Amino acid sequence: MTELPMTIRTDWTRDEIAALFDLPFTELVFRAAEVHRAHHDAGAVQLSTLLSIKTGGCPEDCGYCSQSVVADSGVKATKLMDVRAVLQSAAQAKDAGSTRFCMGAAWRNPKDRDMPAVLEMVRGVRAMGLETCMTLGMLTPAQAAMLGEAGLDYYNHNIDTSPERYSGVITTRSFDERLDTLAHVREAGINVCCGGIVGMGETRQDRVGFVHALATLPEHPGSVPINALVPVKGTVLGDMLADTPLAKIDDIEFVRTVAVARITMPASMVRLSAGRESMSEATQALCFMAGANSIFTGDKLLTAANAGDDRDAALFDKLGLRPMAAECRAMEAAE
Repeated sequence: MTELPMTIRTDWTRDEIAALFDLPFTELVFRAAEVHRAHHDAGAVQLSTLLSIKTGGCPEDCGYCSQSVVADSGVKATKLMDVRAVLQSAAQAKDAGSTRFCMGAAWRNPKDRDMPAVLEMVRGVRAMGLETCMTLGMLTPAQAAMLGEAGLDYYNHNIDTSPERYSGVITTRSFDERLDTLAHVREAGINVCCGGIVGMGETRQDRVGFVHALATLPEHPGSVPINALVPVKGTVLGDMLADTPLAKIDDIEFVRTVAVARITMPASMVRLSAGRESMSEATQALCFMAGANSIFTGDKLLTAANAGDDRDAALFDKLGLRPMAAECRAMEAAE
């Protein structure tokens, strides 16, 4: 069996990752917990807030997304938010305990005319002492460089699923185009935030391929968001999977995915993202045991519901967890 990685590896094979998925569940979670404790404070969880700074009207056809123009989800397209309104939301997030503020725009790619406002948002949020993250779609090298110069800490651009499953979910851009943007982000000196979605009707082998693609990037993503599909009526996948056993990933399989991500990417922040509002407290507790150490807090993730600050505070109290302090995360990043 593969030895536990206490050093960082980017040469994982699919067979090794498949063998991790196949471990007895308690053994897998135990191994993931060992790796987690070797690289992180197991009692601290980072709180992040996600704000949609431009909603709907996206020309991409991502089958899971309510903001796509091909979705009949009732989401109305909006213009880019005013900078002052974004900074007000960031201040409220900080007051609620978040240490990272993530801003998402429903674009295929940002237009150059939008960049001045976007850069002002980055600088303003950073000035509050918050980590900054943006997801704006595909980037050119020049746009990535501008974001880097403005001080953006993280850029989110998910690979979504395995390379083999990808074309069954999205047809308007390729898996390789996703990797190109990640390369531009790294070249600009910005930390990569990259993960994906499980529960889209994929197989175990697709989940193996998904983790393998992340764990063999030139550098592991600093953040790895793992989403459980929220099947929205009017989206391709939401309608396809509605009222079927595939509409929700098995909780144990979800925890397995978190654990394998933790083992293969030891130093990354592994974030429970969309879908958490429908998870039981026991499932979330298992995810934290398996190495998840970041969550989105607040009542909404872009257009989807989220667990909410009060529920999260009650869960943390019950589990004996505490929010990660900004200075602790900064120390981790510097190590």
